Amino acid sequence: MMWLVGTAILALAAYYFIGVDQGAVSVFGKDMHIHEFVHDARHFLGFPCH
Repeated sequence: MMWLVGTAILALAAYYFIGVDQGAVSVFGKDMHIHEFVHDARHFLGFPCH
């Protein structure tokens, strides 16, 4: 049963970081590589652009 709770928490965290914050946590200084990867993941999951 604990694996289900852990999976749900990880899924909600991924949903937040990929969709809700619109990639704000994936920008590290001027490096946009991770941000662009997350941006593409947002499109794949059906989130609107910006």
